[in-house]
Amino acid sequence: MDLHKNLELRASDAERDRVVDQLREAVAEGRLTPEEHAERVEGALAARTLGELEEYVRDLPAGRAAPAPAPAFDLESLPVAEENVTAVFSAASRTGRWRAGRRINAYAIFGSVEIDLSEAVFEHQQVTVKAVSVFGSVEVYVPENVTLRGTGGGVLGNFEVDTADAADSNAPVIYVDGWAVLGSVEARPRRGSLVADIRDRVQRHLDRSRHKHPGGGHGSGARRHLGGGAREL
Repeated sequence: MDLHKNLELRASDAERDRVVDQLREAVAEGRLTPEEHAERVEGALAARTLGELEEYVRDLPAGRAAPAPAPAFDLESLPVAEENVTAVFSAASRTGRWRAGRRINAYAIFGSVEIDLSEAVFEHQQVTVKAVSVFGSVEVYVPENVTLRGTGGGVLGNFEVDTADAADSNAPVIYVDGWAVLGSVEARPRRGSLVADIRDRVQRHLDRSRHKHPGGGHGSGARRHLGGGAREL
């Protein structure tokens, strides 16, 4: 990664994201262990200057954060705008089925914000939630089978993240960062909600759509059979 010459400059969110991408490439290639990857990503997200960022990629090959374009359609290459959820003397929420971008900003000023990712569609393996609470509360819920990390703190407030490690190395990794000032920021898995469950529902929906075409007499029976099998699983 090519950082600016003046390493004392403050790092931007985009520069932190590029370092996180480079670290993801490194762990995928076996240059870092999963434990080293988690430690470095947490440090990179908390880095304040370009010099601090460079420390986490100094021993990695330059330019690995920008891999060659893939020949196939790649969701990672789609530009997804930052999601901003703000509550000022009010309440705001992002729940249900929605596309989770790479970065989600949640601000609660004398209000409450709920970010529910338990049914979200993850188009990026790594998602950062920036949560700031001032005399308010921010609650973040994630599926049970993802990795959850937290880097933040509280000033006369409570910043609490129930960290979790997914058994699947390809599962989404969610980082909750921010501050609670005379307020609270809490993040935890929602028990019983699994990323695999969401994928299965989408696949069943696609299967039903295909079987709606003509010649579906036997298809309907097969559809009922497959649906019953899926429920048993």
